[in-house]
Amino acid sequence: MPKHRIAAFGEVMMRLQVPGYETLAQADTLKYSFSGTGVNVVSALSRYGHEGVLVTRLPDNPLGDAAVAYLRKLGIGTAHIVRGGKYIGMYFLENGFGVRPSRVTYTNRLDSSFNTAPEGTYDYEDIAAGMEAVHFDGITLAMNDDVRSHMKLFAEAVKRQGGKVIFDCNYRPSLWGEEGYVQAKPHYEAMLRLADIVMMNEKDALLTLGMTTNQQDREEQLKELIPIVSDNYGISVIAGTHRQIHGDNSHSLRGFLYKGGCFAFSERLTFSVYDRIGAGDAFASGMIHGELEGFEPEKTVRFAAAAGMLAHTVPGDTPMATEADIFRAMEQSAAGDVER
Repeated sequence: MPKHRIAAFGEVMMRLQVPGYETLAQADTLKYSFSGTGVNVVSALSRYGHEGVLVTRLPDNPLGDAAVAYLRKLGIGTAHIVRGGKYIGMYFLENGFGVRPSRVTYTNRLDSSFNTAPEGTYDYEDIAAGMEAVHFDGITLAMNDDVRSHMKLFAEAVKRQGGKVIFDCNYRPSLWGEEGYVQAKPHYEAMLRLADIVMMNEKDALLTLGMTTNQQDREEQLKELIPIVSDNYGISVIAGTHRQIHGDNSHSLRGFLYKGGCFAFSERLTFSVYDRIGAGDAFASGMIHGELEGFEPEKTVRFAAAAGMLAHTVPGDTPMATEADIFRAMEQSAAGDVER
C-alpha cells in the first residue's frame, strides 16, 4: 500500500532538448520528453512509496496520448487528467557549458490545453476528497486569470476536505511582465493564506511580496524575512535553498527549513552538474516526503537537499532517485564525501 496520496496541479510540457552542448542553430536533431513542476514532484514522490497523482488537461490527440503514456511510465496516476483542447506547451533546452548558461525557449504555451481549460473542467471537491496534500506552483499562477481561478478554487476545496496545501513560489519575473510583483503580489498572497507548506526564500519575499530589509547578507535576510512571512500568512512550514554557481561546472546547495519558530539547515553540498532543470522540484519533493513521514526538521532538510543534489546528476527534468539513494547520499555527505 502507498504511504500517502498526493496530487499536483499543473501543466505538462513537451521538452525538446538539443543533444550534448550544441545550440539550436547547430543541431539537426532533438530529443523529446514530457515534464512540468507537478510532473516532477509527484513522480519523485511515487519513487518514495507514495501515490502521486497529476491533475491537468491534455489535448485529445496523439501528442496527448504520448504524454499520458510517459506519465504512467513515471509511476504517476492519470485518473484525474482531463482531455480536451488542441495543443501542448513546449520548450527547447540548450545545455550550457562553462561561461555559457543553459537556455530555455518556450513556444505555444499560452494556447496549451491546460492554459485554455474552461470553467468547470475539474471537479475540485471530488479530487480533493481523496488527497492528503496537493501541490501548486507559482509558474501555474503566472499563466492567466482562468488558470489562477482553477488553482485557487482547487486549493480552497483541498482545505475544506482537510488536506494540506503545498505552494512553491517559483517566481519567474519574465512571466509577469513589466509590472512584476505589483501584478503578482495579490495572487501570491491569496495562495500563501491557503498554504500549509511553502517553498520560498528571501528573494521570493522581496520580489513577490515587496518586503524590504536592511540586511545585506542573504542568510541574514532569510532569518529576518521568513519568520515574518510565516506569521503574517499562518504558514506551518517554509523551506528553500541557497545556491552558489562556481566556474568549474560545479554548484553548491544549502537547504533550509523554518518550522515552529526555528530554522534548520542542511550541509552545504558541492557537486558537479549534469542537468540542472527540475532540481528545485526534487528539493520540494524531499521536503514534502519528510513532512508527511514525520521526520525531524533536520532530517527533512538534509533529505531534501540530498534529493536536489542527486537530481543534478541525471538527464531530464524528472528526479529519478529512490528514498534509499537519497539516504545513502546523506550518509556520504555527512562524512564529507558527496556522491557525484
